Amino acid sequence: MLLIGNGRLVTRDDKNSFWSDGAVVIEGKRIKKVGNTQEMRQEFPDAEYIDAKGGLIMPGFINMHHHIYSAFARGLSLSHYSPSNFVDILEGMWWRIDRKLNLDDCYQSAMTTYMDCVKSGVTTIFDHHASYGAIGDSLFKISEVADRFGVRSCLCYEVSDRDGTEKMRAAVKENADFIKACQGRSDDMQYGMMGMHAAFTLSDASLELCKAHTPEGVGFHIHTAEAISDVQDSLKKYGKPVVNRLFDLGILGEKTITPHCVHVGPAEMALLRDTNTMVVSNPESNMGNAVGCPPVIRMMNEFDIAMGMGTDGYTSDMTESYKVGNIIHKHHLADPTVAWGEMPTMLFDNNPKLANRYFDTKLGVLEADAAADVIVVDYLGPTPLDGDNVNGHILFGVNGAMVRDTVIDGVVKMRNREVLGMDEQKIAADVQKQAADFWKRVN
Repeated sequence: MLLIGNGRLVTRDDKNSFWSDGAVVIEGKRIKKVGNTQEMRQEFPDAEYIDAKGGLIMPGFINMHHHIYSAFARGLSLSHYSPSNFVDILEGMWWRIDRKLNLDDCYQSAMTTYMDCVKSGVTTIFDHHASYGAIGDSLFKISEVADRFGVRSCLCYEVSDRDGTEKMRAAVKENADFIKACQGRSDDMQYGMMGMHAAFTLSDASLELCKAHTPEGVGFHIHTAEAISDVQDSLKKYGKPVVNRLFDLGILGEKTITPHCVHVGPAEMALLRDTNTMVVSNPESNMGNAVGCPPVIRMMNEFDIAMGMGTDGYTSDMTESYKVGNIIHKHHLADPTVAWGEMPTMLFDNNPKLANRYFDTKLGVLEADAAADVIVVDYLGPTPLDGDNVNGHILFGVNGAMVRDTVIDGVVKMRNREVLGMDEQKIAADVQKQAADFWKRVN
């Protein structure tokens, strides 16, 4: 039994409970009880004790759209690369990178990314992978690392026609094989989806093939209307917007994730709402790729779409997306009143609800029988902190590097900023060695 106490406890339960001197008691893989620190210590005197030292005790963060394979792009300078639009970025950087990735690259990219997740307090991720230099077994390599770090993971491979029919079919098979493997697990730690790149790199025949190899109860993970070029392609080739095309082919639904949705109109929003499809916003990535600002505020307030938040591989720190999400919509709409409620709702309320469309154990709350995914943030703050203003404190005062302790599935994964059972120096050296080799191959 584990007891984490002496902290400002943020439960995120239905009552949005807040304890100024709170504690959470963990038994096995689940939370047993929350309450006042002194009372919990008296009731459970034999529990192992972690002192939060006045910091924040919170549910672990959830990232609804990540790209582990992008890890080796950090600091990379590609020759003959001078993009002027989003397609140039894809062709000149990301597709060039994924075509050179081998299985060792995939493994080491996962090692550094999962390390970052644990250190940033991210306890669950939905990843969207591509490595057309090595398709077969790539998801299984990532899965192996996910098990090493113990991070809850829902993985998929992005199917695309961009490298030909043979590789497209191999990508579909990798998804199908991984989904089947996950269905054989009973630990509620890993699941698979049918991943697809984007509508403009997939023919109707390829989308139909993906659907044919997707079991009942499993959805799709596909970039949707991220750039205006995706919309233009769909209108030119099929005479309909992207979302309509996906709807007509049976891709939308409550188990499907459509990241971005930057360029969608009211009719498409209605389809996303009516099919209960998940939409995941990635504010840093949208700004970095200069694709535009998605109509998140309208999608949430007018259409009540199931909106979540991700990082799109830009980072593993969810507080970064939270901060940028708060300002991008204010800037875009020239309205300082927006995003104060929408962004924390996406991150703290919706992300867990969306993740629970795959994971069975209740996520994102600290209450009895919920998942024992708990983090301690080393934050005291210069002003009073309570249940009414904690989101503002996190927004303006907290970042992933301030996470001191991370517990996932009842197991302490990081204690006092040290990732347990891992030689961080050796991992860093191995990753950098592999990255240096990759850089030579990609240039």
